[in-house]
Amino acid sequence: MGILDFLTGEFIDVIHWVDDTRDTMVWRFEREDHEIKYGAKLTVREGQAAVFIHEGQLADVFTPGLYMLETNNMPVLTTLKHWDHGFKSPFKSEVYYVNTTRFNDLKWGTQNPIMLRDPEFGPTRIRAYGTYTVRVSDPGRFLTEIVGTDGEFTMDEISFQVRNIIVQEFSHVVASAGIPVLDMAANTRDMGKLIAAALSDVVAEYGLEIPEFYIENISLPPAVEAALDKRTSMGLAGDLGKFTQYSAAEAMTAAAQNPNGGGQMGAGLGMGMGMAMAGQMANQMGQSGPWGATPVGQYVAPPPPPPAEHVWHIAENGETTGPFSKAALGRMVGDKSFSRETLVWTAGQDGWKIADDVMELAQLFTILPPPPPKA
Repeated sequence: MGILDFLTGEFIDVIHWVDDTRDTMVWRFEREDHEIKYGAKLTVREGQAAVFIHEGQLADVFTPGLYMLETNNMPVLTTLKHWDHGFKSPFKSEVYYVNTTRFNDLKWGTQNPIMLRDPEFGPTRIRAYGTYTVRVSDPGRFLTEIVGTDGEFTMDEISFQVRNIIVQEFSHVVASAGIPVLDMAANTRDMGKLIAAALSDVVAEYGLEIPEFYIENISLPPAVEAALDKRTSMGLAGDLGKFTQYSAAEAMTAAAQNPNGGGQMGAGLGMGMGMAMAGQMANQMGQSGPWGATPVGQYVAPPPPPPAEHVWHIAENGETTGPFSKAALGRMVGDKSFSRETLVWTAGQDGWKIADDVMELAQLFTILPPPPPKA
């Protein structure tokens, strides 16, 4: 093999990286034991940084641009500088490309509930989740602190650690903020800014930054939410009596809609609820009813309505007159204008009858006046 063939295989002229994975954070330029040529072109595109590692140590960081590796102050030693080694230099230089763009729509969440002391509910637990973005702000620090010698480092390899940091800072900020649970939804934006500020100091030690941090939801445990919903329902009901009636009606509706085993049991439940509601209504009526005050819990039935008074029509000479009350007919007996044979009719009576056949009117003819007083 001639020397020109040897030089062609020995040197690398162009160093560059094009990423099409969208989740790779660091990629090592594959050298295959070839030295980097003195005078080679280094291309660093926007959203990238190139980190040179020489003999195991960080040598230099290149920002976006086109570089010619041809001066002695570059941290790259080439085989052309060491003719005495026969083009076999003992110095090795590695190039790592770091993606400095934002990694978007990353998820975070509390795996376990967070304990805090709420000013209204007392000790309680909450859960939360949201999204965040992350980017490499210091490629050199990120490479030395996190990546090491990994030839291809992805976002998945560090996302778990970042989520743990987020949950830790979220717990600290929420517990110390003193914001009531019911007001957290209205303050998620301010809380997100506080948490992002607290995260910046921690992730900066890894060469990272979190440009955006969002809280999408803060929720209570299911049991606490159920109790809160019931409390809200009580507030809508207005008072305990109405809420009891509402709950009873809901229970009866649910029992009626149960197709499996809801027949007899649902009917019994409905009867029990109905009796309870009737008893409660009776207690309320007994406490302050329209018939006077009574002891608490005692029910007094109202008096029955008076019977409807009958009125009568009279038929004489093919004509009808009336209606007349019983008292009016009694006066007519006295002046002889109403007799036992007079035909009468009232509502509900089957046809015309003579007055003497109607028990209620027959009494008018049997009542005799008392004897006159002595002179």
